[in-house]
Amino acid sequence: MNAIDPTKESFKTLKNIKILYFARLRETLGLDQENIILPENVTDTRQLQKYLSNKGDVWENEFSQKKAVRIAVNQEVVMATQILQDGDEVAFFPPVTGG
Repeated sequence: MNAIDPTKESFKTLKNIKILYFARLRETLGLDQENIILPENVTDTRQLQKYLSNKGDVWENEFSQKKAVRIAVNQEVVMATQILQDGDEVAFFPPVTGG
């Protein structure tokens, strides 16, 4: 069994983030939050969306470019190319309209 050695330099470059799912996403995915370690090639929120869509089925449907999704990092709404840092909290939610 190969365990991750936290003293190795490669381990130190991994980013652990918390993802929150709201409204339609929470209902469709059946998940309100998760903690994940990002693959090294996922460095921003656009790449995170692509990574999540690669889970297939409902994930692909919800995170494809066909459906509008807003993103907040550390409780601040961001653009789709926001760079992710270790320890970030990323929230996905559908756009909200007023009336």
